Amino acid sequence: MATTFLSTTLGTPTSSRIWTFSTWLKRCGLASGQHIFSIDNGSQRDAFSFDSDDGLRLYFNGSATGYADLSTNRVLRDTSAFYHLVIAVDTTQATAANRVKLYINGTQYTWDETTVYGNQNYDTFNASGNTFRIGRDRTAAAYFDGILAHTHFIDGTQYAASTFGETDSTSGIWKPKTAPSVTYGNNGFFLKFENSGNLDLDSSGNNRSFTTSGTLTQNVDTPTNNYATLTPLYTIEYKSSQFFTNGNNTTNSNTTQWNTNPCTMEVSSGKWYFEGYGHTNGSNYVHYGITSSEKMGANATQAQQEINAQSNGYAYSYYGYNGSIYYSTTSASSSASYGATFGSSDYIGIFADLDNNKLYFAKNGTLQNSGTGYSINADGKPYILATAVYSGLTNVNFGSGVFGTTVLTGTTYADANGHGTFKYSPNQGGAANFDSAAKNFYAMNTKNLKEFG
Repeated sequence: MATTFLSTTLGTPTSSRIWTFSTWLKRCGLASGQHIFSIDNGSQRDAFSFDSDDGLRLYFNGSATGYADLSTNRVLRDTSAFYHLVIAVDTTQATAANRVKLYINGTQYTWDETTVYGNQNYDTFNASGNTFRIGRDRTAAAYFDGILAHTHFIDGTQYAASTFGETDSTSGIWKPKTAPSVTYGNNGFFLKFENSGNLDLDSSGNNRSFTTSGTLTQNVDTPTNNYATLTPLYTIEYKSSQFFTNGNNTTNSNTTQWNTNPCTMEVSSGKWYFEGYGHTNGSNYVHYGITSSEKMGANATQAQQEINAQSNGYAYSYYGYNGSIYYSTTSASSSASYGATFGSSDYIGIFADLDNNKLYFAKNGTLQNSGTGYSINADGKPYILATAVYSGLTNVNFGSGVFGTTVLTGTTYADANGHGTFKYSPNQGGAANFDSAAKNFYAMNTKNLKEFG
């Protein structure tokens, strides 16, 4: 939603003093001031946002006196996971701390940085004629950059987080209740984002009409099945010159150096698949492959090098400009002829078989090297799927079904568990066969990780 937001005009509220907002979100960009929602009359607003330190801030400024200003010391910078956030408001409460409650992943969190709770019986901007915006402030700035799911606004009731989520009895993970028992009130709504033909459909029963500004893209990445993406945190920590967009599935470098970009999940077993599409020509290069998470964590310099640059890194990548596979050994980085060259209009499939220590690459659905895998030195080590770019960009697809801003249409493929949307089949590399017995590879998401990783 980096330049996209939803808006609706409010009617007469059930209560301007009592309401609840609940959403599941996954952050992508970490720019300061991103707004989750704002409710405004054109000049003043109530707003829920990330502050400059990636903490949370809730601000009510509807009058000169009695306003609320609340923020947290806790920061939310994890771009690999979904957060469940609930704001529960009841300004009629006599105890100030009960007027605006915050829940993070099911647990009530005490506002601990700025703690101005506002006057009792304060009227918020849940009022007739005002605009409710999701994903942006009232001005054309401060867009939320990330993914939203199961977003509720409840007009007239202050609910706890347990209304919208519960702890999974098997995994112990906080998960959404897909059909919570709530009374939405006059201005309430429920956005599931599940109807591909009408993503801003209100499922509350109020049939509230929303306007979508920008391009709202559906994603299979959800709180109940979280998918891998590239992570900007590694490159931020080690000051690599990278830019991440499109839900952290596009990476771009405008510097003439290599930059390695790992994904958000690591595995030491199983068979994993992802796809890449991007620049590779005489001045812009791309690698796709895997690297040792041990090496990534131990070497700040790898953020500014090729995937395979570190010795003893157990890293392997397919280099499009000359069709070779590059790999690291215990003492040096080497290369070997592997397949055809590829360019900016070609789709590359990456197959990592950590059960049989083999790595395969496909170009536009055809396995390279006659389907013979390259032997890797995995030995149960944790690996991370990765890409590296030199003065260019690439788009990756871990199963979201989107390359950059282009959604896959026509014939697409899922893995053998029915997960993911891919350009080409993760199973047997299309018509060709692998040289090992196991031929099914899987999208990297939490459900598959639980079974195979």
